[in-house]
Amino acid sequence: MAEQRPGLIMCVCTGKCPGFEKMDIWDFINRARVELPVEFGVIHPQLCEEDGDRFLADFLKAKRPLVIAGCAPNMQYKLFRDAFAAQGMDAKKDMVPLDIRDMTTDEAVEKVAAALRDMGVEEDG
Repeated sequence: MAEQRPGLIMCVCTGKCPGFEKMDIWDFINRARVELPVEFGVIHPQLCEEDGDRFLADFLKAKRPLVIAGCAPNMQYKLFRDAFAAQGMDAKKDMVPLDIRDMTTDEAVEKVAAALRDMGVEEDG
């Protein structure tokens, strides 16, 4: 997975999920995309909805590994495996789902950083 830098998508479950109350989502995504070795960082309001399916279908055409920071990993595998399969990818290998609910901004950034280290993605400079 480490050949290309992964993308980072934060799914905020409409932005009204109480699980994100301790975090400044804008600070999180800005810190992650600037401080961490990801190709980009974006926020999607609800990846499990139809527009999220369309977004993933377009995104996955690049065959880029993906870190999704949002809800429970087992739910992410269930919700997104078909989108990965449609592009000839395996969600279990090409996606790293992270549950960042009930975390502070600092905790969430560190969780993504740890996942990137586990993936073998090297920090810049």
